[in-house]
Amino acid sequence: MTDPSSPATDLPQTPDPRAALARVRTEVGKAVVGQDGAVTGMLIALLARGHVLLEGVPGVAKTLLVRSVSTALSLETRRVQFTPDLMPGDVTGSIVYDQKAGDFEFREGPVFTNILLADEINRTPPKTQSALLEAMEERQVSADGVSRPVPEPFLVAATQNPIEYEGTYTLPEAQLDRFLLKLVLEVPDRDVEVEVLRRHSAGFDPRDLAAAGVTPVLGAAELAAAQHAVASVGVSADVLAYVVDLARATRRSPSVKLGVSPRGTTALLASAKAWAWLSGYDSITPDHVQAMVVPVWRHRIQLRPEAELEGVAVDAILASIVQQVQVPI
Repeated sequence: MTDPSSPATDLPQTPDPRAALARVRTEVGKAVVGQDGAVTGMLIALLARGHVLLEGVPGVAKTLLVRSVSTALSLETRRVQFTPDLMPGDVTGSIVYDQKAGDFEFREGPVFTNILLADEINRTPPKTQSALLEAMEERQVSADGVSRPVPEPFLVAATQNPIEYEGTYTLPEAQLDRFLLKLVLEVPDRDVEVEVLRRHSAGFDPRDLAAAGVTPVLGAAELAAAQHAVASVGVSADVLAYVVDLARATRRSPSVKLGVSPRGTTALLASAKAWAWLSGYDSITPDHVQAMVVPVWRHRIQLRPEAELEGVAVDAILASIVQQVQVPI
């Protein structure tokens, strides 16, 4: 089942993409409370041309977050509810026979959008999960020998429930590695939850973002300019070596069965560039790398069985590695 949504395209004049992206957080905050880190993570993924895995218990505004970000960026978004009977063609599209034309034609699936919300992606079998792999990695869909590019920008935001495993299918490691970031949305603090109730008491409707005052602040052209600026962010040889040293430390950890791959190091570099640019820097510092280690690598590490039995947390291992690896001066 798909739910297309095309936000309004009347945009204010925003000559500075960095300032406009800072305003995105304000616009999203009109609908989503207490998830500033997740909003920043989605912006980093867009700037680095990556994808996001959103994990959290039901009711922490994962879907609302994606819809609010796409509205603030004036991007088209479509939602697919992943279910056990969903077929790959329901996501990517399929070849159908057109009786009027008397010929076969390709009918595009919901993946042909700017932001695809893959809701509860772990509720569908691996065959359908893997249908997204080509679109995520190559930014195209191949059918009947023809490759069709997806729109730009393109981001897959997949959600999954971390506590309910009945009737679910674990994402394969190859697909997990295609997600640039894994963002964990926690249950909000007391004050934040009181604010959520206050807004609902005042008539807030999560299905009507326009009524909540969420307005577009930039569009695809400005976002493309921002992506170009991020790509030009500088990085020294010492910082590059620091990223590699961090990755190699994950492979040597006694609790880790499978450490970070070279794709993981390139993902960390791209994310650190985006975060540095958003923070107003023209080059990466070790602080930018350290800030992105956990969200970029937490889903790329496999623990040894004995470590899992002892309750060792991947986030704790990564935090320990950041403290142990020597920082370039």
